[in-house]
Amino acid sequence: MPGIIVGVDGSGHSQRALGWAVREAAIRHAPLTVLTVHEAVARYYRGTAMDPDAPVRTAEARKAAEDETDKALAGLEGSRPESVVVTAVRGFPVEELIKAASDADMIVLGSRGAGGFARLLMGSVASQVAQHAQCPVLIVPPEDRS
Repeated sequence: MPGIIVGVDGSGHSQRALGWAVREAAIRHAPLTVLTVHEAVARYYRGTAMDPDAPVRTAEARKAAEDETDKALAGLEGSRPESVVVTAVRGFPVEELIKAASDADMIVLGSRGAGGFARLLMGSVASQVAQHAQCPVLIVPPEDRS
């Protein structure tokens, strides 16, 4: 997916990242892909555990991401991104973000997501994506860094 990829998970950190990505895509006249990952549960040995509700949960995650994206776009003045696509997948966040950004110009993430521990300066997903992505990664810091 060329252009800018932004990972969202409903957290305040990802909402800030989404706002930044929307503005940056508008400035660059670039396509924007908003990606949310319904996290799969890993099996003990390999792969993912069966989850009969996975399609419903993935659809709910997509709807939430669409709502966040609409809100971010509504606050935009002036130019707009070339295009905006909202995608939801089931999988492991780091793997899905890296795969989606394989031919992207940039990936944007919040410094921490919905999970994790408040004491961490940077979330594990942001850290892993920053280490393994094939494109530049921008990590948007929290508004209040105190």
